[in-house]
Amino acid sequence: MRDVTRNRRARLRAETTEEIQAIALRLLAGGGPDAVTLRAIAREMGMTAGAIYGYFATRDELITTLIQGVYGDLVDAVEAARDARPAEDTAGRIIAWGEAFRGWSVANPQGFRLIYGDPVPGYAVPEGGAAPGPAHRACSGLVELVAAAWPSAELRQGGGGYRWADFDSGLVSVVRADFPKLPPAGVALALRVWGRMHGLVALEIYGHLGAQTGQSAELYGYELRDLVVSLGLTPPEW
Repeated sequence: MRDVTRNRRARLRAETTEEIQAIALRLLAGGGPDAVTLRAIAREMGMTAGAIYGYFATRDELITTLIQGVYGDLVDAVEAARDARPAEDTAGRIIAWGEAFRGWSVANPQGFRLIYGDPVPGYAVPEGGAAPGPAHRACSGLVELVAAAWPSAELRQGGGGYRWADFDSGLVSVVRADFPKLPPAGVALALRVWGRMHGLVALEIYGHLGAQTGQSAELYGYELRDLVVSLGLTPPEW
């Protein structure tokens, strides 16, 4: 009986934690970062503000959990799309990653804004920091795609004058451990690839592209294929 009670409590706690996060994302979507407060969430749930502290000690702890969860969902989506293509199809894997990135972002604009856009006022990463998992997976995934394209990409893009000291030490340690043959110029190229994938999507999410064209998806598709060609690869038929 004690185990049954403990399991029920654990299940109820997990359900309440998920509800808190869902309401926080809804508040973010409706009112922006300023709307996400523990008091507002408690009011939505019919709880006291003090009761919320039993689940999240601070608002910043809640925001950190949200960021990790949202970022994890995004990385799951792009990795699944990439891995649905054969390992030797580098061009197809790059395009699949980019298309999945846009698809997830359009379907989850509030999540995109949380991890890539408007900073939450007053937010600071709690002491001890946030687990770097999703961010590292995203970064490593893009570097892996560039590494797979590197022999041809280097010829098209050139090596540049980059040094390891030009990049974040945490990023460098990951890249040098996972891709020991990739030079610093490869990291620079991965960041540029990220910028091209991110740019049009950000314009779309923030409403700056829709006024200019009703063909955002097609425009993005051509951008991805141009990106692939710039790496010396042949894009798949469209």
